Amino acid sequence: MKDQDFDFLKELVEAPSPSGFEQPAQRIIRRVLDPVVDELRTDVMGNVIARIDGAGENLPRVMLAGHCDEIGFMVKYVDDGGFLFFAPIGGVDAHLVPGQRVNVHTASGPILGVVGKKPIHMMETKDRETVVKLNKQFIDIGCNDKAEAEKLVAIGDPVTFAVGLERLQGDRVISRAFDDKMGAFIVARVLQEVRRRGAPPVELFGVTTVQEEVGLRGGTTSAYGVNPDVAIAIDVGFATDYPEMDKKEIGEFKVGKGPIIARGANVNPALFELLTATAREENIPFQIMGAPRGTGTDANVMQLSRAGSAAALVSVPLRYMHTPVELLSLEDLENTVKLLASAIFKIENISQFIPN
Repeated sequence: MKDQDFDFLKELVEAPSPSGFEQPAQRIIRRVLDPVVDELRTDVMGNVIARIDGAGENLPRVMLAGHCDEIGFMVKYVDDGGFLFFAPIGGVDAHLVPGQRVNVHTASGPILGVVGKKPIHMMETKDRETVVKLNKQFIDIGCNDKAEAEKLVAIGDPVTFAVGLERLQGDRVISRAFDDKMGAFIVARVLQEVRRRGAPPVELFGVTTVQEEVGLRGGTTSAYGVNPDVAIAIDVGFATDYPEMDKKEIGEFKVGKGPIIARGANVNPALFELLTATAREENIPFQIMGAPRGTGTDANVMQLSRAGSAAALVSVPLRYMHTPVELLSLEDLENTVKLLASAIFKIENISQFIPN
């Protein structure tokens, strides 16, 4: 990965964007895409919608979608001691939260805090084996009382884990919020690559959607507005190449072995074949996931929007999803960009996706 692309990825994943509070990330997307696309707009939900015009008229409308929201928390109550009680935004694992450093994103900027916890010395045996419910956990920002805290923090302020992107060995990196800001990153990179290659044979829309973690909300509204013929969601997928993951239930997916292409009811079979054929022709490694039902991603709602679209899901294998230490391979990101950009130039018309 080029240094400028790595810097873009790092800036994007470190920008706070819990569901409903995505605009810090979206501002980065708009800045990067503004010189690349023919149209760039933000809708009332907060989705950023970019368009590249194709070569010709009455072209198929193709939509790529990656959601830019992340899991997090929201301040719900400040007690007399100045401690902040909170609720989760999206699917947060209560096991992981105590002892974490967090940023409370206030009107005046981020404030560092810690999620406090009773010392193990003071806990009874049964308490050591019990997960503290999120509504019993609290954030300490170092204030003496409620009045002092309320001068800094407002009810409804969003909160994120105070960690960013760091390198491990080789091309492996960790961060919070790869789910799914790496998908938004891929959408932007594909648009850049398509522009570099020349006018595509489709009308191409790249959408960084909002509020996926709380119900696929931005994907639903943006798909209705774009009304695509072909819609591809880019999201994270469960890597199963580490202890305790059940390959018999999930499948076998390895970090560094290429994007995961879903196959099943949520995926148009001809579009699946186009993606896998493209991967083979371009010597791009890929993995296949069996998805017998809806996938729980933006692909689900894009497939069902209006009269329906030819939908697909391309995922990047991710370890430790919905934790502050999500892990992926930079090479998998690059291969996903290459796959999608190449596939776009193989789309001829909507009739090639009609089942027969």
